[in-house]
Amino acid sequence: MIKNIFKFKVYILIITCITFTACKKNYIDPNRVSPDNALTTDRGLTYSVVGLQRSYTSGREGSLYNSFSINGLITNELFVINSGNAAEVQLQAGGGSVDPTNSMLRNYWASNNEIIGRANLIINNAAKLADKSYASGIIGYASIFKALCLGNLAMYWEKVPDTIGLNVNFSPRIEGFKKAVKTLDYAITYLNANPINPVFRRSLPSNELDADKNPIPAIDIKNTLYALKARYALFARDSITALIATDSVDLSKKSTFIFEAATPNPIANTATASNNVVQVIDSTFGLPAADTLPPALNDGRIGFYTTIAASPRYRIKGFGATNSTPVPLYLPGEIILIRAEAYARQGNTTAALNELNRVLTKTTDIYGLGANQPALVGPLSKEQILKQVYRNRCIELYMSGLKLEDMRRFNRDVSERRRNFMPYPFTERDNNPNNPPNPAF
Repeated sequence: MIKNIFKFKVYILIITCITFTACKKNYIDPNRVSPDNALTTDRGLTYSVVGLQRSYTSGREGSLYNSFSINGLITNELFVINSGNAAEVQLQAGGGSVDPTNSMLRNYWASNNEIIGRANLIINNAAKLADKSYASGIIGYASIFKALCLGNLAMYWEKVPDTIGLNVNFSPRIEGFKKAVKTLDYAITYLNANPINPVFRRSLPSNELDADKNPIPAIDIKNTLYALKARYALFARDSITALIATDSVDLSKKSTFIFEAATPNPIANTATASNNVVQVIDSTFGLPAADTLPPALNDGRIGFYTTIAASPRYRIKGFGATNSTPVPLYLPGEIILIRAEAYARQGNTTAALNELNRVLTKTTDIYGLGANQPALVGPLSKEQILKQVYRNRCIELYMSGLKLEDMRRFNRDVSERRRNFMPYPFTERDNNPNNPPNPAF
């Protein structure tokens, strides 16, 4: 299980995260934090938890970029520009061409597992702090990244590790989603009992100030905890819990990863700017026309996510437009569509249609994303609504890394994707005799 690299590299990782000043310049003096107290003091734990964000979002090897590109190539959202990108070419070819040597899968597996291990250390040590309100912020922030990584593994691999360490066992991937929900529930309970200390909030990456000139964290901890709970409860096939969680998400507030020159948006920096790795397919978003799934040509989301150029004609825009473009952890439209799906799966087609139409008729939102389409007229059957929910998730959440999981949940034909589950990297198989067999497809 990537051995115990997070244990014997933890101090190196902490020193690395201390240098992270991507979004604000008023961090506590890092020279006052030593490796000996990096996981035992509020300051050390703050640097450590911000380091999780840097690891998750940084560069071509980070989880954020690989989630975008692996999912995009497997589900026909993207195509490879340059055949010299061997790992991307494998994923685009799909099937047996995707093997355990694939460097993108190796990086994705290692990055997610490493962050889970580091988050565990941070959460466990934060709970020992005397200031429970400060601990609340650290636990909430670390839990966001732990849940994201648990969810990432469960979306791409048939079975997921039970824990971090040597010779660990594996469980069905649905357990990964359930662990993500459990992680988020723990953080939510802790936060509700101990409101987050404002001092901790001022230590987080920020690009906005409130009326009192205090920095507003780019990641809204409470809203993100509930939004991710709704997402992973839905993926765990628990629509009731997902629906309840959406009630606590304030759709008027943003929650984003932010970037600057020193730590650029990895999608823009790797794919958009170079135009030499991957690009968007076209205005169909890779959806099959035979099943009437592509967006209408006047759908506002086409212009949001893509732009027209000479070659290739369609280029990445949206949340990969520039090196400084923020990337949302979730979208308002995702939360509304979770509600629509949850209602539909519970048989409440009237409520489901109302939620679906909220997305279709939306002209804009806090990110400037809107479909501006006519409402669907009912009554519609459960199956008809679920098909439209899937269609709009593919359009509204384009390039978000969630489509492969959606394809399975909505029982889309396997011919619409290039791979169903990923093979386990050799770096895992060579170090763990309990590694499951690779899926055939």
